[in-house]
Amino acid sequence: MKYSAFLKLVLTPLISIVAGSTLVMAAGQPNFVLIFADDLGYGDLGCYGHPSIKTPSLDRMAEQGVRFTSFYAAASVCTPSRAALMTGRLPVRSGMCSDRRRVLFPDSANGIPESEITIAEALKANGYTSACIGKWHLGHLKQYLPTQNGFDYYFGIPYSNDMDHVPGKPGGKNALRNPKIEYWNVPLVRNNEIIERPANQHTLTKRYTAEAVKFIKNNNDKPFFLYMAHTFPHIPLFASDKFDGKSMRGIFGDVVEEIDWSVGRILETLRNEGLGENTLVIFTSDNGPWLTQDEFGGSAGLLRGGKGSTWEGGMREPAIAWWPGKIPPNSVIRKMASTLDVFPTILSLAEVSPPNDRIIDGTDISSMLFNPGSEPKRDLMFFYRGERVFAVRKGAYKAHFITQKGYGAGPQKHDPPLLFNLEVDPSEQYNIAEKNPGVIDDIVEELAKHKNALKPGKTQLDERIR
Repeated sequence: MKYSAFLKLVLTPLISIVAGSTLVMAAGQPNFVLIFADDLGYGDLGCYGHPSIKTPSLDRMAEQGVRFTSFYAAASVCTPSRAALMTGRLPVRSGMCSDRRRVLFPDSANGIPESEITIAEALKANGYTSACIGKWHLGHLKQYLPTQNGFDYYFGIPYSNDMDHVPGKPGGKNALRNPKIEYWNVPLVRNNEIIERPANQHTLTKRYTAEAVKFIKNNNDKPFFLYMAHTFPHIPLFASDKFDGKSMRGIFGDVVEEIDWSVGRILETLRNEGLGENTLVIFTSDNGPWLTQDEFGGSAGLLRGGKGSTWEGGMREPAIAWWPGKIPPNSVIRKMASTLDVFPTILSLAEVSPPNDRIIDGTDISSMLFNPGSEPKRDLMFFYRGERVFAVRKGAYKAHFITQKGYGAGPQKHDPPLLFNLEVDPSEQYNIAEKNPGVIDDIVEELAKHKNALKPGKTQLDERIR
C-alpha cells in the first residue's frame, strides 16, 4: 500500500472525529507551484545575466522573491534529476539512474518504483489536490504515470520530446535543428490516455499554461500542489506563433521567452484568485544546457561544462522562489541548496511528517527562504553521474575524483582529485589541490562516510576510497 493511502486510511476518521471535517478544508494551508524547465542553463535568464533573452516575468519574480546563486540539480540529465526532485532522495536510492542508459526511453520497461513516495503522495495525506502538467520522464507505462504516483490529474508528454523518432524521417542534428512535429511520434497524455500523437509541439507551452491556469482556478478553495514541468528548452525547439521568430537569441530565445510568459500567467492567476500570499512558487531547471547543440542549446554563463557533466554548468541551476509576504523581496541566497531540498521543505510547510522508513537526502530550507541571511542548511553536495560519484562539494571547495564531458569522451580519473574554491573560482579554472591537501583529505573522508551509508551494491565510488 502506498504511503499516502495508508496515512489517509488512518488519519481521515480521526480528523473527522476531532475536527468535524477533513484536513482538505483546513484554513491557511499553503499551496505549492513547482515550475521545472528542461535543459535551461545557469546563464539563460535575464536576471542571471543573459544579454539578449528577455525574461520580464522571471526577473520580476526574482525582484519580488529570492534568487539562488548556488542551487543544484541532483543529476545532470532528465530522469534521475526528476526522481530526486519528486522524492527528496538521491536517484541512486530509487534506481532511477544508470551508467549505461542514464535516462528512460520509449522502450524502457521500468519507471519510478512503487515504493518511492512522491511529493504529491505525501501531500495527499493532508488533503492536497495535485496536478502534473508537462514532461514526466519517470516511466511511460501506465503503472509509472503521475496518476499512479499521487497526482490527481496529468496532462503532458511521458518522456523527452526528441524521443520516439519516426523511422524514415530525417534524423540526427539536422532534424533537431530544422524540426517538424511529424519527425517524432511523441504522445500527449491526459491522465492515462493518449489524446494526441504526435503531439503538436508548437502548442505545448501554450496548452500547458492553459491547463495550469484552469487547475488553479478550479482548486482555489482547497490546498493544491501544481507541478509544471516544461518540455522546453530541450531540443527540438518549438514555439507558438506569438513567440516564434521574436527573440534576438533565435528559436532558443523564443522558447525561453514563451516559458517566461507562462510563468507570468501563472503568477497573475494566483494574484487574481487571491492566492498569491498563500502560495509558494519555485522555478528551476532539471540540469544544465545541452552545449553540444551549439546555438540550439543554452548557456551556463560563467560556469564550466553543461548537461551530462558534473562540472558546475551541468548541475548548478537558476532557481527563484516567490511567496509575497513571506519571502523578503529582492533577496539573494548565495548558500548551497538543491532540488533534493524541495521535498522536505514543501512537506514541512504543509505540516506533513516525512516518511521515517527511508533516508531523505534533502533538508528543509524554509528558514532560508524566509530569512535569506540565516545559516546554511546544506554543507555537502554529491555530484553523481549515473551510479558513481564524480565530485563532492563541501563548503566553498569542490573536489573532482572523475571528470567527463557531458557527451563523447570517456571518464578521466584524478588522483589526487582536482580541487576548486567555488567562491573564488566558480568557473573551475584553477586547480588548487597541491596547496590544499588537508581540504582534499576532509572531502575524501566525507565521501567515504557517504559510501558507507549507502546499501552495498547501490553505487560505485572512486577507487582511492574503496
